[in-house]
Amino acid sequence: MLVLGLETSCDETGVALYDSERGLLADALFSQIDLHRIYGGVVPELASRDHIKRMLPLIEQVLADAHCKAEAIQGIAYTAGPGLVGALLVGASCAQALAFAWGIPSIGVHHMEGHLLAPMLEETPPQFPFIALLVSGGHTQLVRVDGIGHYRLLGESIDDAAGEAFDKTAKLMGLRYPGGPEIARLAEQGKPGRFVLPKPMTDRPGLQFSFSGLKTATLTAWQKCNAAGDDSEQTRADLAHAFQTAVVETLTIKCQRALEQEGLQNLVIAGGVSANQALRQALQRMLEKRGGQVFYARPEFCTDNGAMIAYAGCQRLLAGQSEGDAIQVRARWPLEELAPL
Repeated sequence: MLVLGLETSCDETGVALYDSERGLLADALFSQIDLHRIYGGVVPELASRDHIKRMLPLIEQVLADAHCKAEAIQGIAYTAGPGLVGALLVGASCAQALAFAWGIPSIGVHHMEGHLLAPMLEETPPQFPFIALLVSGGHTQLVRVDGIGHYRLLGESIDDAAGEAFDKTAKLMGLRYPGGPEIARLAEQGKPGRFVLPKPMTDRPGLQFSFSGLKTATLTAWQKCNAAGDDSEQTRADLAHAFQTAVVETLTIKCQRALEQEGLQNLVIAGGVSANQALRQALQRMLEKRGGQVFYARPEFCTDNGAMIAYAGCQRLLAGQSEGDAIQVRARWPLEELAPL
């Protein structure tokens, strides 16, 4: 089955063609980072308008790259949530219009299911069951995955997610948007041990996360440095290293607890923060000690993209699921509400 995937949940317009027999045929992505950077964060109205501008040219580009005609497409998948409603509506309305015009089925895909299944696009995909650490934007979740649609939430952030904490911490330190890559870049030059920040909620049992306190502790340390006249680039790097270390160690501890609790050996990390090399290395070391394995998508499929939506949508279309003509999107959408395959 040949499926066109459309992703417009936030500030990246993604389009891809996935074939159930041949795999990923082509994908294209346009990032709005430069558009939103001057505002220090995503402006929803501007994001929606840019999706409208980019969608059809990207679809044409992907069709050309795959040497495919529109008549060959057998289904359309689009991100239906969670995300920015205005942005979601662009992809959903485009998908439904094309599906109606071409007489093919369409399916609304859960954004986080797309991330969770992105590693399935790699040469060595994980086998069910496994634990998934989803660290994307406003989500930090630990999920037991027994199959597509068979999800059980084990723990999540009760306040700021890891990705939000990266961006907000970078902003308070005067770094440019998006903050996650900037923190990671600086952390490589940082000296270990100069700053020691808390690893939130690791001193108690459970699999919940909380990163707002860590963000506050980093702000306090930065303000003390400023008051002392020490706001050098090296100080920024040292503090970035301490912040990243606290986040990575917290996520690693919680992942190990989840694996032990569920009696599983394999872990999937997905979402934008999963591209962080320090996190990948820490989880790799932890899994090697346990005799397990960690799986993740290639860097370009860690952030929002059409390939993950096309793949996830293809699996559900093959199982006979599809949407009606109504255009429905959801700003919030619990992962556990998805129908199992």
